[in-house]
Amino acid sequence: MSEEKKSLNFLEQIIEEDLAADLQRDKLRFRFPPEPNGYLHIGHAASICLNFGLGITYNAPVNLRFDDTNPAKEEQEYVDAIKKDIQWLGFQWANELYSSDYFEQLYLWAVQLIKQGKAYVDDQSSEAIARQKGTPTEAGVNSPYRHRSVEENLALFEQMKNGDFEEGSHILRAKIDMTSPNMHMRDPIMYRVLNKSHHRTGNTWSIYPMYDWTHGESDYIEQISHSICTLEFKSHRQLYDWYLDQVCSKKDLRPKQREFARRNLSYTVMSKRKLLQLVEEGYVNGWDDPRMPTISGLRRRGYTPESIRKFSEVAGISKRDNVTDVALLEFCIKDDLNKTAPRVMAVLNPIKVIITNYPEGKEEFIDASYNDYSEGFGSRQVPFSRELFIEREDFREEANKKFFRLKLNGEVRLKNAYIIKATHVVKDDKGEVLEIHCTYDKDSLSGSGTEESQRKVKGTLHWVSKPHAVKVEVRLYDRLFIDEAPDSHKEKDFKEFINPNSLKFNNNVYVEPSLTSAQIGDRFQFQRLGYFNVDDDSRPEHLVFNQTVPLRDSWAKIDQKSENKQADDSTINEILALAGKYLKSREDNERLPLIATVFELSRKVEINSLLSLIQSGNSNKEYLAYLMILNSQKLVVDFSNTKYFEPIDKFIGHALQMNNSYVRFQAVDFVGKNLNFKGNHIELLKEMSTEDKNTHIIERLKQF
Repeated sequence: MSEEKKSLNFLEQIIEEDLAADLQRDKLRFRFPPEPNGYLHIGHAASICLNFGLGITYNAPVNLRFDDTNPAKEEQEYVDAIKKDIQWLGFQWANELYSSDYFEQLYLWAVQLIKQGKAYVDDQSSEAIARQKGTPTEAGVNSPYRHRSVEENLALFEQMKNGDFEEGSHILRAKIDMTSPNMHMRDPIMYRVLNKSHHRTGNTWSIYPMYDWTHGESDYIEQISHSICTLEFKSHRQLYDWYLDQVCSKKDLRPKQREFARRNLSYTVMSKRKLLQLVEEGYVNGWDDPRMPTISGLRRRGYTPESIRKFSEVAGISKRDNVTDVALLEFCIKDDLNKTAPRVMAVLNPIKVIITNYPEGKEEFIDASYNDYSEGFGSRQVPFSRELFIEREDFREEANKKFFRLKLNGEVRLKNAYIIKATHVVKDDKGEVLEIHCTYDKDSLSGSGTEESQRKVKGTLHWVSKPHAVKVEVRLYDRLFIDEAPDSHKEKDFKEFINPNSLKFNNNVYVEPSLTSAQIGDRFQFQRLGYFNVDDDSRPEHLVFNQTVPLRDSWAKIDQKSENKQADDSTINEILALAGKYLKSREDNERLPLIATVFELSRKVEINSLLSLIQSGNSNKEYLAYLMILNSQKLVVDFSNTKYFEPIDKFIGHALQMNNSYVRFQAVDFVGKNLNFKGNHIELLKEMSTEDKNTHIIERLKQF
């Protein structure tokens, strides 16, 4: 039981405490209350998953209530979009309700407060009222209209309701305490005049209730047990309770407001007002633009409901405002699509390959699995011919030993097919390569089972057959902003940080013919490139694919330029000075104590800064970096540092093959403690367990 309690978030603990007190379980009711003045975004997804998740956990109803109290900004379009988003995420509400359903009751309660001397009509200007409210450190001043008679207030409020006054000329205020330390308690506005048509009630009303007045009373009408709000409403809780005090009866359940921190995401903005600016000013192509953090934008980009629910679960519920790294969201979709998306071949930047010893006019169809690592995906027939397309980046005329793709006189395997060897190239007048001429090994067909076909080559490339290739459009999406917190700069407009390369169109992409049957919304992994889905604009004669997320994190290098870099550089310089030039060649009695000190200092350094040492070309720095990374406490591989998984995984592969046995042992030990990495290096680990000359390494391998 104690373990169960520890796993509860703080809101669930509150509910459990209420149940343990006097709240009956069948009285639990929750609600999700969006204002229909824009599309929902990833921050709202956290609230959706929280409220509907509580409903599932406690088998309690969850209402969808639209807080539609401002006809100037609300539209039916937004109502429809919100309902679609919630259902797409996999949730269903118990009742679809609207605050406008309660306008009559809210009005009658307001009249009741006037009769009790707890509300009055004020016809000062908004500027005068703001001045009288005071400041957080100075008490407010009573309105000159605060002591109007009940009869006069009732008459004025009736005139407000009948539309006899212009907008902004009169408001109804609660009479509470102008000296309260809580600014929200200083005679807050309950009603204002708005001569605008409402999307549901039309022109029935000329006055509309404020959110604070509507919120708690709507919860009370619906008998919501726990009204869960974001943290900015914590200071409103006292007013929420005061309003309830005026209408609650002892026989009914009294709602309880509690708050959690809203979800903020790096490299984006979460304000609906600012998102609307992006839409209206043409920076994006609508609310569902795949660069937008809206649920509809993420859906169009190829995100799955499962990935967003997982993101909400892993990011957790907090009492304090924080910013969640967008890399976590990207990891969640990669993790989901890695398990669910078929793997196919596409070439984004094509260059032609001619296999000179492959018979002209011949074609063959190769059986290729949609997923080599998991069952249940099935397979398809991929055509192979004399002329192919490969990625231009996958070929170099000359390259060093670390380039494992195609180069002149070098061999690579074509995925699911043959081993080819580049023999020469054809260039244009400017010296640009137009064609790569190769030969193929006819006995090397992948999976043929012959001994010759199983010979190893280090590189494997994706490709498509030129005569069978289907030309498609690909839209490459990147983060909309180049700044981690674009709306945090007080003296700059957040739009100054818009990424000019957030969308690139590529109309010269070739995909394998199996994709001709792809439908809108279908998701795929383009092998070695990333995850893509079929866009809403797609047509059978013109397929359009959106890049959901690349396989590699192109922002990793940019992260090195963070504000922590100077501190990292200082610590690294301290480490290098301490270690000297030849740490690895020192005697153990001198070297090992130094390494211990280095490890302690390295805990202050970000992983990216350590990784950059490996690229320095200095063998001593490289050696130090390997040791520090392998022993860093920051490499607890969980969702909080997923942006480092790929570079660390690559790094581990190098470390396992280094000549230095101490580094090899540290790498083996690291894999043993972080088995997430084991699968990617299993063949090498098996080979080491029988062939490595270091007995300590062999013994460590036996342990896992």
